[in-house]
Amino acid sequence: MLQQTRVAAAIPYYERFLARFPDFESLAEAPESELLAHWAGLGYYYRARNLQKAARVMCEAGGFPATYNGIRSLPGIGDYTAAAVASIAFELPHAVLDGNVFRVLSRVFNDETNIASATARKHFGSMADELLDRKRPGEFNQAMMELGATICLPNNPQCLLCPVSGFCAARTEGRQNELPMKILPQKTVRETRVLFWIEEQGQVLVWQRPPDARLMPGFWELPEREQLPAAQPGRKLGAFRHGITFHNYRFEVVEARPPIELGDCRWIAVDSLPGMPVSTVLKKATKLISR
Repeated sequence: MLQQTRVAAAIPYYERFLARFPDFESLAEAPESELLAHWAGLGYYYRARNLQKAARVMCEAGGFPATYNGIRSLPGIGDYTAAAVASIAFELPHAVLDGNVFRVLSRVFNDETNIASATARKHFGSMADELLDRKRPGEFNQAMMELGATICLPNNPQCLLCPVSGFCAARTEGRQNELPMKILPQKTVRETRVLFWIEEQGQVLVWQRPPDARLMPGFWELPEREQLPAAQPGRKLGAFRHGITFHNYRFEVVEARPPIELGDCRWIAVDSLPGMPVSTVLKKATKLISR
């Protein structure tokens, strides 16, 4: 849950999720619709699906893997998560590499390597592996991450409190605020889109993303012109903004009459939407309408 999500935002979702799925067996057996409903609002829904796939793998294997390669092979587990779990839970000598560790290494060694480049992970990974305390890898990894999270901060590093400031090359050169280097080639994309709010007798017309959709498969959305080409837009009900990575969207919600051909759209009771896997965009639109 903490991938791309702040701790404070994730905690209530984490508590509700564990209350419903206290072990990997219950998670493995859960219907996807219920899984997604408990994840709704956190975004990046592939994480929830991978979590359930991993739970099913563990059910087949009879438990959680106790080796780095076994952990790494679980769906949704990358190098960082595998190294963190392997070192902290099993004291296996694998160095972690996250944004905090990137920053600490870049400053300690006064290294100008672009952390957003394709070669950065291998470059800094070699550094982290060389420094790793192989007798206490879990404590070392947690110390590195904690140092970056609490002392070696992105915009205002607390150098006077830092236990390694004495041999920090960037600090010696007065460059701690310049590092790490992060150069992103992507430009912000701005786009305005129109959503149709079509409601009759307490039901609203929505459509569900197919299971093989690239983004958010299985989630319910309000229709746009693509889903209802014959819809006739009417009164504008309001607008809101929504950001996804480097895309900034402005969604306008307009009333419309239902066309004769509904295509893939379905009538769903408005009061049943909170218990369904609905997109954040649909949530924002529903909140806008209810004002």
